[in-house]
Amino acid sequence: MGCDGGTIPKRDELVKTKKKPEQKDKNAERAFRWKHCAITQQRLQPPVVSCELGRLYNKESVLETLLNKKEPTPDVAAHIRTLRDVKELQLTANPTSTDASSTSAEVGDAYIDVQKSKWICPISGQEMNGTFKFSFIWSCGCVLSDKALKEMRKANPESSECLRCQKSFNFEDVILMNPTDEEEKERQVAKMNTRRLLAKKSKKSSKKREAEVESASSSVGTAEDEGEKVKVEPSKKVVNGGASSSNGLVKPKTKGDIAVPVKKSKLSSEAGTSNGVKDYSVAKDPNASETYKSLFTTHSTAQSQQKAHWVTYNPFYN
Repeated sequence: MGCDGGTIPKRDELVKTKKKPEQKDKNAERAFRWKHCAITQQRLQPPVVSCELGRLYNKESVLETLLNKKEPTPDVAAHIRTLRDVKELQLTANPTSTDASSTSAEVGDAYIDVQKSKWICPISGQEMNGTFKFSFIWSCGCVLSDKALKEMRKANPESSECLRCQKSFNFEDVILMNPTDEEEKERQVAKMNTRRLLAKKSKKSSKKREAEVESASSSVGTAEDEGEKVKVEPSKKVVNGGASSSNGLVKPKTKGDIAVPVKKSKLSSEAGTSNGVKDYSVAKDPNASETYKSLFTTHSTAQSQQKAHWVTYNPFYN
């Protein structure tokens, strides 16, 4: 065959065959999705958020995508319209994880466990590396393993309390993280559309309720304004021999062509006499205090006090 040295060639060395396409490593791809942001492909750093489809993002990346309107939105984040479409995750740190690959370069002089995750389930202790299924609760954002959620569903199939934050939730709010099956992805999309439709209806009903409350309050306000327009005349009192009075003011009497205003005496009303100040005495006033009465000469202490003589004058006496 022309081969020197007595070599025996094989068939694949002589016949050129079509090479098979290179296949992806499913385990490596799965581990990459659980450790990196779906938008920027950078390592996940707290705060970590997730959408209604269960994908993981860095919150900073989501904010940059929403604010940057010039560049087209990536397909993995096309369904994210505002920050309300994502939920910040309440993750539990793995105490055995050092995460050396994120802080220093891999020099190859030590074993690096690529399956080691920075976060674990707080109930079962399983690592969040893609080997086990994990889900998060949309109402509170707590991340739990599928094993822990199954045990909770057995105890109460409809609703339960989160074992991490002790908040009640409905199992319809549980979202599977990083689904791989196509049926699960379609189920996630259907749940997202249903949830958004219900939120839209509740928003419309709340707006309608607010409009009804505003209309009711405005009708009450107009009724009160109409009631204020109706004025009731005050009752009139007769004083000073027939002069009508209202609010303590007496109508002026006329003397010829000149009007003489007359005011109602407060002292006369208190003393109960028509003479006014002449018959009023502070010593007889029941509303005056003893200290105030002692200032006047009508008080008993003033009458018994010694008085000064014109010969023996003493300034301490009055």
